Amino acid sequence: MLEARIAMRKTIFLFPILVFLAGFLLAFSSPALADDDPPGRVARLNFIQGSISFQPGGETDWVQANPNRPLTTGDSLWADRDSRGELHLGSSSIRIGSETGITFLNLDDRTVQIQLAQGSMNLRVRRLEGGDAFEIDTPNLAFTLERAGEYRIDVDPNGNATSITVRQGEGNATGGGSEYHMDSGDQASFSGTDSLTYDGGQAGRPDEFDNWCRARDDREERSESARYVSRDVIGYDDLDDNGEWRDVPDYGHVWFPTRVAAGWAPYRYGHWVWVAPWGWTWVEDEPWGFAPFHYGRWVEADGGWCWVPGPVVVRPVYAPALVVFVGGPRFGAAVSFGGGGGGVAWFPLGPREVYVPPYRTSVRYVQNVNVTNTTVNVVNVTNVYNNVNINKVTYINQNSVNAVTAVSHDTFVNARPVAPATVRVTPQQIRAAQIQRTVAVAPVQKSVVGAAAVATVKPPAAVMQRQVVAKETPAPPRASFNSNIASQPGRSFRPAVAPGQQPQQQVPTRQQQGQPQFGKAQPPTQPTSQPLIQQQQQHPQLQQQQPAQPQFGKPQPPPQQTSQPVIQQQQHPQLQQQQPAQPQFRKPQSAQPPPPQSQIQQQQPHPQVDQTRRPPEPQNPPVRFAPPARATEDTYHPHQFEKPQAVAPPRPAAPPPAAKEQPKPQERGQESKKPDEKERK
Repeated sequence: MLEARIAMRKTIFLFPILVFLAGFLLAFSSPALADDDPPGRVARLNFIQGSISFQPGGETDWVQANPNRPLTTGDSLWADRDSRGELHLGSSSIRIGSETGITFLNLDDRTVQIQLAQGSMNLRVRRLEGGDAFEIDTPNLAFTLERAGEYRIDVDPNGNATSITVRQGEGNATGGGSEYHMDSGDQASFSGTDSLTYDGGQAGRPDEFDNWCRARDDREERSESARYVSRDVIGYDDLDDNGEWRDVPDYGHVWFPTRVAAGWAPYRYGHWVWVAPWGWTWVEDEPWGFAPFHYGRWVEADGGWCWVPGPVVVRPVYAPALVVFVGGPRFGAAVSFGGGGGGVAWFPLGPREVYVPPYRTSVRYVQNVNVTNTTVNVVNVTNVYNNVNINKVTYINQNSVNAVTAVSHDTFVNARPVAPATVRVTPQQIRAAQIQRTVAVAPVQKSVVGAAAVATVKPPAAVMQRQVVAKETPAPPRASFNSNIASQPGRSFRPAVAPGQQPQQQVPTRQQQGQPQFGKAQPPTQPTSQPLIQQQQQHPQLQQQQPAQPQFGKPQPPPQQTSQPVIQQQQHPQLQQQQPAQPQFRKPQSAQPPPPQSQIQQQQPHPQVDQTRRPPEPQNPPVRFAPPARATEDTYHPHQFEKPQAVAPPRPAAPPPAAKEQPKPQERGQESKKPDEKERK
């Protein structure tokens, strides 16, 4: 009897350990799925002064910007005349001035790449970890931030000149075959495209736009909410003026909204939109409605709703909506939604409750999105994630009539305001509802664009289509909405991929990217509405060290047009020596004017093109881009706490006595001139 008890105690003790190990092995045994996880961060346009227009990635429509809609790769913004805007990306602040157009070329967990086609941008980066890339691409150069600091970048209306001011920090400007290193206090102007004319000196006095940015920075520094949440929680500073922090037993410091309507409940006063790659995303109406709806949890305490933030971590993982969807045949039959098509219902997750994403993810992602947003252990996350019968899980807000929100299918899918269309449910109907792992509702065109009004002002088409220079390889263009996603209800645009298999991607043409030509080049297509991509030629003496790659066959015929920016890819001449590249990668050429736009706009389709408009086309096998400039032993360190070393500007090995050296940013009083032939090589 005693031995049986001892054996039982050992089993009880070892069970959590075994569950944890099983979840750990599952998380790390599917690298293909982990690589396919959505990003853990987004950007947000949290402040609008004047008129700012928004264009979702892959779309052609411009609408009025909504401050609570998350921004990600492919999205564009335009600040009209006498207008300004402020964006937050984690703890970093991005401010844009009058007549400024930007596009997120890439925004994931490691890379921030922004196209600045025209106008003024101010950056305040609080933290830049080793291995992260933060790059601003303009029509004649790519500026790479090397460490945290404060930066100002201006592009003239013609797109021929870029001015960079480094108030604090350090960075490299790459263009015209040369690289210019800039330190704190430097200011430089660059004109030209194929070869840059440079004029540098010390930073001047702040102007009106700089003073406005400083005032916004001071507001963030005084935020009381920064005492209770990480500064990487986007929108934390909006909580100060719209609620109060209290200490509640069992939950610690929580935030109570003080300016809400009677009967207010979380995830009720707003609407749903479809944002790839997450899918259905909640957009709150209140001006403070970003942080409490994409991080943390909600619970009723002290007679009202309060937001319980997660642990103060460096970078919490963003979630499109921390809710649980409910439904089922008994629930749908009991609730009269009207309008046909049934309805959709949900309630907010409470503290220590596990969020199971309705979109495809790896176990590792599910663990991270939970442990960074609430107090929960990995064993509990794994148990809920692997639980087949999820209806046995007890949720604190599930049986509260005030917590459950239900609307018709028509309201949900067309991004209409939820509060006026809410269908009241009874306790009996709630008890009959079943937990839904996925949202079996296919989006429509209105789901992607959202409920915002058509923009009254739009940027000039020529501005947003400008070719820009880039060192990092931009993300593949996002597909426009098409009926093909109707066959994948509740999922993102990305197709399913078998474990251990690379997803097939259609990327800009080899000629565009400066990659080896896999077959015959395609004829030019119609102009696009997003920046195209050109790859800067590598140093001619460094091509001999590049191993060969197999030829992958013939490229596909040109597709219908997307709306991605035109990008000219650049790499530092001195950083190619240790790169294992492929043969025929960017054949050495002398500097020459960029080809006509009709010759470079050859863009391959996104994997999810509209198959209803033309017959399906075979996809190319997976291809590999040339390693980006930072992914070399000179600048890349895999350890996240190491800081990349600054790369010195290129110099001739032994310049002739009569040759003039390229001026450095810190030297003042030098006349503008072009870099000599050796430096361009």
